[in-house]
Amino acid sequence: MLYHLFYSLHTDFAVFNVFRYITFRTIYAIVTALAISFLCGPPLIRLLQRYQIGQQIRQEGPKSHQRKAGTPTMGGLLMVASLLIATLLWADLRNGYVWLAMATVVGFGAIGFADDYLKFIRRRSEGLMPRYKLGLQVVVALAMGVLLMTVMHASTQLNLPFFKSIQPNLGWWYLFFILLVVVGASNAVNLTDGLDGLAIGPLAVTTVAFTIVTYVVGNKKFADYLLIPYVEGSGELAIFCGAMLGACIGFLWYNTYPASVFMGDVGSLPLGGALGAVAVMTKQEFLLVLVGGIFVAEALSVIFQVASFKSRGKRIFLMAPLHHHFELKGWAEPQIVVRFWIIAVVLALMSLSTLKLR
Repeated sequence: MLYHLFYSLHTDFAVFNVFRYITFRTIYAIVTALAISFLCGPPLIRLLQRYQIGQQIRQEGPKSHQRKAGTPTMGGLLMVASLLIATLLWADLRNGYVWLAMATVVGFGAIGFADDYLKFIRRRSEGLMPRYKLGLQVVVALAMGVLLMTVMHASTQLNLPFFKSIQPNLGWWYLFFILLVVVGASNAVNLTDGLDGLAIGPLAVTTVAFTIVTYVVGNKKFADYLLIPYVEGSGELAIFCGAMLGACIGFLWYNTYPASVFMGDVGSLPLGGALGAVAVMTKQEFLLVLVGGIFVAEALSVIFQVASFKSRGKRIFLMAPLHHHFELKGWAEPQIVVRFWIIAVVLALMSLSTLKLR
């Protein structure tokens, strides 16, 4: 909105010409989302406390987590709101990619809200039935994929890191690949959200990386220089990613150990889905696997644990997801969180380096 309001005045007032620059608007999208988080965070936490919307802890989880029962949850509402408001204020709203990214956030956010709400009214750690939850995620991702391929005419070729000439074309099979990326990213972030600040730190780091990626992919000169696919109009997603970064940093203020509020599924599902959507729209799906390596490792630990127990009757880890394994090995919660953050930073740096290694 601000872009459309002020940039139209640049012919009369030269100072407003800065609104044409994606970098300028990305910075202020970060600041805006951060400001909204700081202003609205305390009253939201008080509201959640007043209505006793607290975390329900699984009995089979680590015993140390029982003390967290009752901590306000559904704090992801703060992140979703600050992300959407900041994007609406600073992005070019004529851009289809921006609307598609926001629609993905709203869709997955609605699923997460329904899941958290059912946990609240039932006073149990179970919300939506897994098959319904996954089915709704598939529906949202499928709708996003169809719109991307038909309305936005997205390429169905895959961009492989390290290879500039190998770009397999999946045709309509690319739609199933979109489902895998978006739904997988959403659930991987959800599985990682098990310790204070554990998910939000890598989320922020991954978002920084994709803020850079979206800007580069949307700039023809940079894309041609780096030999990566140029996606016209995708540079505007940098504002969306900037808003998400500001929302993550703002929420981290309240979610750091010991957490004052948890994000809940209403936060983890839409932000994970947003990362997957941005990766698909910028043709950097495989880059997400590397930069989001923490989320991938957490998801795989659950898959391997279940497969091993069902096939051999033995567990690979003391407990899954992976962070619970380290808890049971005696690592302190802040120790696990900070070390995972460090790994996330290293993975992000490695991921950005692959843009040049072709």
